[in-house]
Amino acid sequence: MRTWVDVLTPKQANLFSVLVRRLREDGHVVYATTRHYREVQELLHLRRTEAMAIGRHGGADLSAKLTESSKRITELTEYVKGKKPDLAISFCSPEAARVAYGLGIPHYAICDSPHAEAVCRLSIPLSRKLFTPRAVPKSAWKRYGIAPLNIVRYNALDPAAWIRAYAPGADPKSVLGLDEGKPIIVVRTEEEYASYILQLQRPRNSIVPGLVNLLVELGVQIVVLPRYDEQIKLLTSELSRMAIVPARVIDAIGLLSRSSIFIGAGGTMTAEAALMGVPTISCYPSEPTYVDRYLLKLGLAERILSPDRVVSRVRRLLADPKLADRQRKKANHVLARMEDPVRVVMANLGPS
Repeated sequence: MRTWVDVLTPKQANLFSVLVRRLREDGHVVYATTRHYREVQELLHLRRTEAMAIGRHGGADLSAKLTESSKRITELTEYVKGKKPDLAISFCSPEAARVAYGLGIPHYAICDSPHAEAVCRLSIPLSRKLFTPRAVPKSAWKRYGIAPLNIVRYNALDPAAWIRAYAPGADPKSVLGLDEGKPIIVVRTEEEYASYILQLQRPRNSIVPGLVNLLVELGVQIVVLPRYDEQIKLLTSELSRMAIVPARVIDAIGLLSRSSIFIGAGGTMTAEAALMGVPTISCYPSEPTYVDRYLLKLGLAERILSPDRVVSRVRRLLADPKLADRQRKKANHVLARMEDPVRVVMANLGPS
């Protein structure tokens, strides 16, 4: 069977790298596409997954997003019609769903983010099936017009697939110059260009610079992981004497596995850290997602929005190693009970 997979974000690069490898091991011919987007392309290279780059990320401007999406649909159509895939899989890629629908190719969506209204509205109604974690109720998808019978849920969060595949990951010390003898705190920036953040209609002032200014007083090593070139330039300029801001994508699984604490203003890396047993603090700038609520309910993450309170919690975690030990044991237990999301997806491809 010929399968087309469209990869748009770093999370998808991790998930689909596992899926692509497993599909090929099962005898599928797989065509992978992506777009010109620094973090995704570098991560695909790190995961040794080849993908044809077609189109570009639209950035922070809604009109630019629309323009780039329209161009990408046209370019993908030319590429895909020559490959004649039997089915398409994406993480609610609007372009993949539209092209697949237009060419009569069944589209399968994977998504854990019903709050991402723009991409869900443009992809889920055109999808044969939707795969989603059990932590997200079926009712959350009702407004997108997919029948409950076509929603397949798995007892896992998506990072379970690639944590198992890639842990413990490459040791980042040689790349980042980290000292094994000092605590490492990893900070992930906001997904400030996502449509669901842009539509909040409020200033997108990052919490990260001020937070790092407070954390540095604790005598720790701080690694800030930005998403976009603009974030790299800004944070490097502001934080060069206080934190490491990698200019290139690194193996986050390897970094997290050796970290003392993770502080995340996004979603995916927060879930990664939590499932790996790293003490995790979420400062996500909007309402908690279903995945966030699941992690909070299990005690695998904490939600703290005040920089001062974040630093107070960090100080306590560093002072009491038993807290981190309990976190690791709890996470190991939760992860061990999770299904393999990729296996569930592969078992449900085909006629409804």
